[in-house]
Amino acid sequence: MLRLAAALLSALFLAFVSAVQAEPVAIKAAYLHVPPRKAAISLLDVPADDDGLAGAQLAMQDNNTTGRFLNQQFALEEVRLGESDDPKAAVAALAARGVTLVIADLPPAMLLATADAGRDILFFNAGATDERLREEDCRGNVVHTAPSRAMLADALAQYLVWKKWRRWFLVVGSHEADKLYGDALERAARRFGAKIVETRTFEDTGGARRTDSGLAQIQRQIPLFTQSAAEHDVLVAADESEVFAAYLPYRTTDPRPVAGSAGLMPKSWDASHDQWGANQLQNRFVALFHRRMSARDFQAWVAARMIGEAATHVKAADPKAMLAYFTSAEFALAAFKGQRLSLRDWNLQLRQPILLTDGRNVVSTSPQEGFLHQVTALDTLGPDRPEARCRLK
Repeated sequence: MLRLAAALLSALFLAFVSAVQAEPVAIKAAYLHVPPRKAAISLLDVPADDDGLAGAQLAMQDNNTTGRFLNQQFALEEVRLGESDDPKAAVAALAARGVTLVIADLPPAMLLATADAGRDILFFNAGATDERLREEDCRGNVVHTAPSRAMLADALAQYLVWKKWRRWFLVVGSHEADKLYGDALERAARRFGAKIVETRTFEDTGGARRTDSGLAQIQRQIPLFTQSAAEHDVLVAADESEVFAAYLPYRTTDPRPVAGSAGLMPKSWDASHDQWGANQLQNRFVALFHRRMSARDFQAWVAARMIGEAATHVKAADPKAMLAYFTSAEFALAAFKGQRLSLRDWNLQLRQPILLTDGRNVVSTSPQEGFLHQVTALDTLGPDRPEARCRLK
């Protein structure tokens, strides 16, 4: 008996030594992005050069902390694209280097081109909010960690309806992205019982955003634009192009709250978020990058953490095995938002609570109390399974 026990202990020790001495399993990922534009109404909103990338880097650091115990080593490569660069060539170069996991922050058309060019690569969309990427143009190799416009609009609508601010004055910008957000807000109003009493378009006529006399001009322009509006509880702005929305608070003709692209804004993350242990993540991010964590940073952080979680479970960097894990009932990700995140298997959109922030504090979190669902309240944000037009391929 003693000899048997000694033999077993010896075998276990040799297996342990062998595992420790073995080469670490290398898990390579890339962060593929078009650098953020440097235009914003407020200097405080100009994105950092590493916006998004920093979040992925922090998560990879977290992954390596766990990976040391599992003999896994995570590496992240940054690939920057210009708006005129060929994304297919970038994907081919990544594939040639053995990279099969890509966190992408790209415009919609460029994201689709990369996904079609790299069918053996698993992409994580950490930037684009376009609904078509989750619906008619969905791809079976693209996981969405960025919330869709519909999710953001539904999150805002739930709170406004909960507050009984049901009459909306909707102001939409003149650019295509603004119109898409406006459509999402109109859909959300119909879905949750709000009424859009009037819609106006704010035309972008160009010109400098900051001049010495700019404030005086804006102080006259905004009241003139918003005067004689139908009776409303709240002004809701759709201005993804950042042309006018930030000028609305405190300048409208009627003293009403502003929401949407300014005032009360729906976001996946906010620098002021400190609930559910978020301070721990915020503090580590500030210590490493000397700035606050943005929504884009968070979306990239989630994508990289998903890679780490999957590698722990499937014990490899196989994208197909990882995707099967993500779409299983076993997958759940802790992300400092009050409940674990999971993936919608019908369009590969990550379920997640949405923060409602005024730029200084988190005012509320959606889904709101009382908005029920037979599976999870998170599926009240964005199109539900019966509404899906996605056919994964």
